[in-house]
Amino acid sequence: MEGQAVSDILLCVTAGRGPAECRLAVEHVIDAMRGEAETAGLTFGEEAPDGNSGSVLLTIAGEGCEGFARSWVGTIQWIARSEIRPGHKRKNWFIAVRRIDPTKRKPEIAANELRFETMRAGGPGGQHQNRTESAVRLVHVPTGLSVIARDERSQHRNKALATERIRALLGAVHERNRDAARFRDWLAKIAIERGNPIRTYEGQEFRRRG
Repeated sequence: MEGQAVSDILLCVTAGRGPAECRLAVEHVIDAMRGEAETAGLTFGEEAPDGNSGSVLLTIAGEGCEGFARSWVGTIQWIARSEIRPGHKRKNWFIAVRRIDPTKRKPEIAANELRFETMRAGGPGGQHQNRTESAVRLVHVPTGLSVIARDERSQHRNKALATERIRALLGAVHERNRDAARFRDWLAKIAIERGNPIRTYEGQEFRRRG
């Protein structure tokens, strides 16, 4: 399907200016999002988290990605005692998931910077799902960014989709890094709302409440 990549959604999971516990919550949320996306048969790409980042960019694609994004965009509350600072009284930590517009200027990528890995197309479908190795995982070696494309039956077409997705993700990272001050201003403007979380999780096991 030509133009499939246009429907890809770019999300930012951010701790804002929160402490280390909020950055840990970012990691937990990304793990939960990845699991839900895979269960729903969606493709999931992410900026490689380094454990110290207050924000991580993600790409979501596939049928149902709009509903998936809506179910996550907003404030996320995590109720847990801090393992980072034992004895700390605070147990409520808040982060946010925000949808952002992809940059119109996408960077050029050298072929030797890309590593393609083929895999069997997964997702829902039972006996009707594609059993050939047409799905593609694409890694941008210099940055560690990775995306998966399995929308098409053709491996060649999935490679083209994966390339567009990695370019979109790299473009967003480039814009953020190019103007760090502007990005900090953006974070300030989307100040995390603490009173009305769209999702709440509890404990070190990160169990969803409700």
